[in-house]
Amino acid sequence: MNITLLANLRRLLLLRSIAIACESVVLLLVSRWLRMDVPVTPMLLVIALHALINVVAWFRFKYERDISVGEFAMQLALDTMVLALLLFFAGGYTNPFVSLFLLPLVVTAAILPQIYTWAMAVLTISCYTLLIVYYIPLPEAHMETAAKGSEFGLHVLGMWFSFLLSAGLVVFFVVRMANSLRERDLDLAQAREKALHDEHLVALGTLATGAAHELGTPLATMAVLANELKYDHADDPEVIEKAEIFRDQINRCKAIISDISATSGQPRGEGGGSVAIDSYLRDLVRQWQAIRPQAQAILQVQGPEPAPRILTDKTLTQAIINILNNAADASVDHVEINACWDSEQLTLDVYDQGPGLNEAVQAAVGTPFFTTKPDGHGLGLYLARAVLERYNGSLTLTNRPTGGAHVRLVLPFKMLVIST
Repeated sequence: MNITLLANLRRLLLLRSIAIACESVVLLLVSRWLRMDVPVTPMLLVIALHALINVVAWFRFKYERDISVGEFAMQLALDTMVLALLLFFAGGYTNPFVSLFLLPLVVTAAILPQIYTWAMAVLTISCYTLLIVYYIPLPEAHMETAAKGSEFGLHVLGMWFSFLLSAGLVVFFVVRMANSLRERDLDLAQAREKALHDEHLVALGTLATGAAHELGTPLATMAVLANELKYDHADDPEVIEKAEIFRDQINRCKAIISDISATSGQPRGEGGGSVAIDSYLRDLVRQWQAIRPQAQAILQVQGPEPAPRILTDKTLTQAIINILNNAADASVDHVEINACWDSEQLTLDVYDQGPGLNEAVQAAVGTPFFTTKPDGHGLGLYLARAVLERYNGSLTLTNRPTGGAHVRLVLPFKMLVIST
């Protein structure tokens, strides 16, 4: 930010140089061409002071690589006070150039933080107000006469109120515009972060698809060996039983690989139609317990009937199974699953009775390749969170007061196909 501020300051110094030249030309025209009896000497001294400030600033910031916000604000404040001095010698509030007070205010509002904008607004309004009382009138007789009239007094009051209103509007709208620019920068930063996140997921998906193709051959070989093992030991029931278990696990691996190869990441209905959310959760838990038969799980579902119907997705199912697997890894003999829904979203709470999560683990869990398991890969929660974010859902992890971890999954229904 400071580099941008320095560039803006150099532009301000260039603008100030142009303003000093214009001040000199206007003073020359007024005193020589229009032959107005203005205090030339004091005004020349003020213009010379302005030029001196500009020269010092040029040398000060010519080779500077950094600048503070306060220094920038001070330069604008100096411009405002120099303008006030010039207007003091040239009619004060009656001078048509009094509206130039808005320029430093606009620059401050567009570039500097809000506190400096309000400070500049106070300074400019104060200068304008003082110039109503303290000033050297312009020498034209008609202005002096008119100043005594009530109509001109109302006109001056209207000019002051107009300036006050203009200053307020500039502060309000330009500050909002500057805040919008800052919010845009924040959105761009978040978009860049999300793009990196998506690239990571694409890379993982590519690796998973490649692994699925490469695992096909060794699994086929193991299936052949399992059949040969059953044939060679047909008289040994124990070997046959183990070979059948071996073959069942191979078939399951093939089914998983088939799903990876067939699924491109788009939502795909399971069973060819919509399913009630309670039925979906019960089927999901049964499917998970077939994978983890040793896990003891308690499922409780509650919500208004009839339950909303959704078109489920393989990736969503796998995301929830990943969460259940983590709970079973922490406490295989006790996993609580509480599901609650309304017309808008599903809230799924998964509790375990494990050791819980310390602060360091809570901060890092869900990031890719972070794991506390000796044989873990650190991708389960990361991919689960990514799937939920695709549905505008969320996943939070906390510790239970009684011990263990609590994972809360919130899934809005609006991203799924719903019928009631």
